[in-house]
Amino acid sequence: MVYASKSGLAAGYLLDAVFGDPRRGHPVALFGRAAGALERRMWAGSRTRGVVFAAACVGAATGLGAVAQAATRRRPRARFALTALATWAVLGGRGLAEEGEAMARLLEDDDLPAARRRLSHLCGRDATNLGTKELARAATESIAENTSDAVVAPLCWGAVAGLPGLLGYRALNTLDAMVGHRSPRYERFGWAAARADDVANLVPARVGALAATACAPLVGGSPKRAWRVWRRDAHRHPSPNAGQVEAAFAGALDIRLGGVNTYGSRTEDRGTLGDGPAPGPADLRRSVRLSRAVGAAALAAAVAR
Repeated sequence: MVYASKSGLAAGYLLDAVFGDPRRGHPVALFGRAAGALERRMWAGSRTRGVVFAAACVGAATGLGAVAQAATRRRPRARFALTALATWAVLGGRGLAEEGEAMARLLEDDDLPAARRRLSHLCGRDATNLGTKELARAATESIAENTSDAVVAPLCWGAVAGLPGLLGYRALNTLDAMVGHRSPRYERFGWAAARADDVANLVPARVGALAATACAPLVGGSPKRAWRVWRRDAHRHPSPNAGQVEAAFAGALDIRLGGVNTYGSRTEDRGTLGDGPAPGPADLRRSVRLSRAVGAAALAAAVAR
């Protein structure tokens, strides 16, 4: 049965690599709509309400995975198929790479208005006044962070906890994207989702950073430099997890990430990661290649466990 789960993880990874996200009826989108409807009924400026909301949403997804896992305990083919489908549904590697490559093309064509609009597919940063270098930096940072969130972490949780781990992690990560940001509406209500997501990603983020360090030669980088930048600069980022992979990517690509970011009316200084120049479109393409290599390394680690 362990073999069925591991082979299901590998098959789901390949489905994502070949086909990307389902075009219609994506399970994560369906979950998001259901969670949004529940939020509208439950919202209050209260941490307690937020805890109950997060527990209900993540508990439902994890429980569904647990039921599926129990139902296939003696049915390896069914376990393989369900694990493959669940892995495909929760991974976002191909979609992430396509967005990075699309952004690189727009920047290479000097189509800044389209690139500013496209950035919203990767992150929530205010792109109104961003130029080529800042757009490339924003996209590269998003590639790094989402490689951990949308590829490495699901594989780690799938390897450790099977179907409940896959579905429960993706539900939690989706909630963090929905309500986990620091805005007047969600500062208290989204606190539980944000903190739980931080905990769930503590190990995967560091696995992703280690994989980026090891894969540095595949993008013309140095593992030694990547390791040095990772260990020196990760703490400068306000996130305990995003800083890990962003610093490792900066070192592996020999570029400089971090700085001042604007999100609507909120401005953050995320520190400086790396020693190289600011990234350009070519570096963004290299970050996509590094993201794919990190995903493959995470899969190898997951199935070898």
